Amino acid sequence: MKRLDDFRLKLGNQELVPLMIGGMGVDISTSALALEAARLGGVGHISDAMVPTVTDRRFKTGYVKEKLDKYKFNRDNADKSVVQFDLGQLAEATRMHVSHTMEAKRGDGLIFINCMEKLGMNNPKATLRVRLTAAMDAGIDGITLSAGLHLGSLALVEDHPRFRDVKFGIIVSSPRALNLFLRKSASLRRLPDFIVVEGPLAGGHLGFGLDWANYDLRQIVAEVAHFLRENDIGHIPVIPAGGIFTGTDAVEFMEEGAGAIQVATRFTVTHECGLPDDVKQEYFKAGEDDIEVNTISPTGYPMRMLKNSPAIGSGIRPNCEAYGYLLDSKGHCDYVDAYNREVESHPDAKKIKVLDKTCLCTHMRKFQCWTCGHYTYRLKETTRQRLDGSYELLSAEHVFNDYLYSTEHRILLPAA
Repeated sequence: MKRLDDFRLKLGNQELVPLMIGGMGVDISTSALALEAARLGGVGHISDAMVPTVTDRRFKTGYVKEKLDKYKFNRDNADKSVVQFDLGQLAEATRMHVSHTMEAKRGDGLIFINCMEKLGMNNPKATLRVRLTAAMDAGIDGITLSAGLHLGSLALVEDHPRFRDVKFGIIVSSPRALNLFLRKSASLRRLPDFIVVEGPLAGGHLGFGLDWANYDLRQIVAEVAHFLRENDIGHIPVIPAGGIFTGTDAVEFMEEGAGAIQVATRFTVTHECGLPDDVKQEYFKAGEDDIEVNTISPTGYPMRMLKNSPAIGSGIRPNCEAYGYLLDSKGHCDYVDAYNREVESHPDAKKIKVLDKTCLCTHMRKFQCWTCGHYTYRLKETTRQRLDGSYELLSAEHVFNDYLYSTEHRILLPAA
């Protein structure tokens, strides 16, 4: 009976363990988690979501405070178009985040950075170029383009000296999205090095509508693979993601031609994951009915999370002057509109609720938006419950090796 370790992911001249840990933003996919994946021969992700905020926490920089001090005069103004990121500081923060991670890398694996197009930051093109360029400058092995079509992203860095050296990948949920990306980047003569196909059971933002349950990852992967073969680029590795919970699940995709598999949910409850330990316990305790797909994200994408996330229904004041990562090119965010609507409707209320949107920046910074994969309710199957009712956390190495060596859908529990 085959195990995941019987397969290898080929990226250029490199052969890797075919296990990629997905990029969970705002330092949930920490450097420590990515470094373990690389040490064990696979691929780990860090994320560039809210990097100035992450570097403040990791390296005691003061980017958020400096930005707030500069724009606090605008806090009561519904128009956020004046709020801009300092591009030099953004580059500095990204280089710091990436370089410290790359300097600590050991083993034969790779470390990629997950780059979300939906982080408009009130200047989408310029801030995206800075984030990509700074990550490449700092020595990142690869970049996974996520949360958007990225039709112009590669063109932003085509003149970078590492443009053909860095591994580029794109996350899609349909052949149509992939086709749009390939057509737009055709003039650059730069194909993606890998394609992550994210299915409807994934965590966080989804590439589907509220009809997500009508879709099937295996079928989408087959359609994408067929599209690549039809266009004579079937050599590009296709990497399924979303709902792959056991090593046996992974092997089934590999036997059907996948280049590797991407997973994240089972790593959320490891010591190396950036979630606070009390939040990890919430993930363990969750039942299937405690997980929902809603539309409260200001990005416009549906998002899967735990129903008891403190972010849901919270009417906190927008803090774009300090954060502002989701502001579009006109300085607009749907949560700002929703908040001001509720304030106007309840002028005498000391505390308001905003049910249809959430201040994603602030809540992600405080780990109060508990995004998760569909199978989060199964995490309790992967560990042991203590006498006090809490669950033992796992090591990333334990989970990684369980994927590599398990068979017959068995899950290896930690030692008693």
